[in-house]
Amino acid sequence: MLLWIAMAVLTAAASLAVLIPLGRPPRVVSAHAGAARSIYRDQLDELARDRERGLIGDAEADAARIEISRRLLNSEPGAAADAAAPRPAYRIERLVALVAIPVVAIGTYLYVGAPQLADRPAAGHQAQPAAEGSVDDLIGKVEAHLAANPEDGRGWEVLAPIYMRLGRFDDAVRALGNAKRLLGSTADRESLYGEALTRASGNVVTEDARAAFDRALKFDPADVRSRFFVAMSLGQAGRKDDAVAAWNALIASAPADAPWLAAAKAELAQFQPTATVTPAAPVSPVAPGPTAADVAAAADQSPAERQQMIEGMVAGLAGKLDADPLDTTGWERLFRAYMVLGKPDEAKAALARARAKLKERPDLLAVVEQAAHDIGIGKE
Repeated sequence: MLLWIAMAVLTAAASLAVLIPLGRPPRVVSAHAGAARSIYRDQLDELARDRERGLIGDAEADAARIEISRRLLNSEPGAAADAAAPRPAYRIERLVALVAIPVVAIGTYLYVGAPQLADRPAAGHQAQPAAEGSVDDLIGKVEAHLAANPEDGRGWEVLAPIYMRLGRFDDAVRALGNAKRLLGSTADRESLYGEALTRASGNVVTEDARAAFDRALKFDPADVRSRFFVAMSLGQAGRKDDAVAAWNALIASAPADAPWLAAAKAELAQFQPTATVTPAAPVSPVAPGPTAADVAAAADQSPAERQQMIEGMVAGLAGKLDADPLDTTGWERLFRAYMVLGKPDEAKAALARARAKLKERPDLLAVVEQAAHDIGIGKE
């Protein structure tokens, strides 16, 4: 029923659009016809510019252009005689228009439409795009948009967490760097950027990551993600007492159902296996830090096992670079990991291997040399 009411309203509107111009009395060309023609031409030019800038749709532009052109033709000198000449009565034209428009509209709908089918629920319309394209396709569309519009800071910010969930941490670092550059730093952007750097370095909190967490804490001293990884960095640096204090403070301020609480307790247990934890005071929920896989991996590890796990990840990265030495970002991550672990000799040895493997690629070697210099390994 609503469909037919809508069709009747639209039909009436279309009929009036035709009948009203037919009912207008003949126009007489005034003494200012020349000025009117100039105005109409200017209107056509302005309409063309608005159409090019996308300020008006194609249908609206065509309708406006036809109306302005008609007025321009009526303002021409030859139109004066036509306007002065008697015109036939409009009654027949009105009757034909009033009957023809509904008949043509309804006939066309019955021919090409499907009035016998029920409308699809709105939920079906909303769910259809997700079913038609995979996640990779959707990400590809966003990436194509950002390639054409690299200054879209919101687009980079939306894409970064998706990269994080997919494990594309280097891409997340790049996306968050662009978001910070275009939108400015906030506690959330800095802390997520620090986490992306940490994940990209094999869960080693690098100097750049620690700097990002420190910036986030300046914006929000209670930022949980930053406090979590700062405490982790203290443990990785061998500052046991500071790490214990940081973990205890974080755990004491956590709600009982915080998803990262088990991981924090597991980290603290590495330094105080028999420690008791003060009951948590309720606070507002915040974004979790480590994933469930990290919690499971760290739950039952001793400090020695934890150290062995980190060294194993670094060794895996080194082996990957031996097989694929063209990954300049990977070499930088390896250098930083060795420095964080307190193994500058290993970092220098890695730089020597990079020089040997990239001697035929001076362009890539220059990037690696600069990264090593920035980290503090130095030139040999």
